Amino acid sequence: MSTPNHKIRLLLELRGTGVTDTRVLSAIERVPREIFVPAALRDRAYENTPLPIGLGQTLSQPTVVGLMTQALELQPKSKVLEIGTGSGYQTSVLALLARRVYTIERHRPLLGEAEKRFRQMSIHNVTSRFGDGWKGWPELAPFERIIVTAAPEEVPQALLDQLAPGGIMVIPVGPAGDQRLLRIRRGEADLLFTTEELTMVRFVPLVEGMPDAAEGGR
Repeated sequence: MSTPNHKIRLLLELRGTGVTDTRVLSAIERVPREIFVPAALRDRAYENTPLPIGLGQTLSQPTVVGLMTQALELQPKSKVLEIGTGSGYQTSVLALLARRVYTIERHRPLLGEAEKRFRQMSIHNVTSRFGDGWKGWPELAPFERIIVTAAPEEVPQALLDQLAPGGIMVIPVGPAGDQRLLRIRRGEADLLFTTEELTMVRFVPLVEGMPDAAEGGR
């Protein structure tokens, strides 16, 4: 079983890998990572490694969660769109730092489990949706922040269109084995996009469209 020492050790490791924002570290400390992993893996919940959550998806490495969250430069009033709910762990960290989080997942079983965890943790500022993340959530756009937790080979235009003026998107981009974590900023006045490469990463691909029943769809 995980102990407070495991969490402390992980937080120290995150600091050593560049996660220095105290609000982000506090949020990670407050979210019980062990409830987001399969029971058989709970003794590994605070290892700095990705863990499988089923349907070919993973719970991201804590360092990556920390770096992506930090790169968003979240404000207390931020309205955030998350593409890829997964286990709901990243969502829960975001919910502690932003006013409202809208999250989309294309695997219905994963979404159902994540929603149970949000209720368990009494998280009330998350709205979730079963849908195609490539399309974003146009009827609720624009979003001040967008985070994508799977890697397309190029940034979906729909997500760029839904980023508010002055907004930030953090997204892994590229084929397997050559993915880069990007921070994309949209200008306040000229609305031009500027892109900054943060680090190399490894994510499952962002798949366009909805899965069939065998993949965890309807």
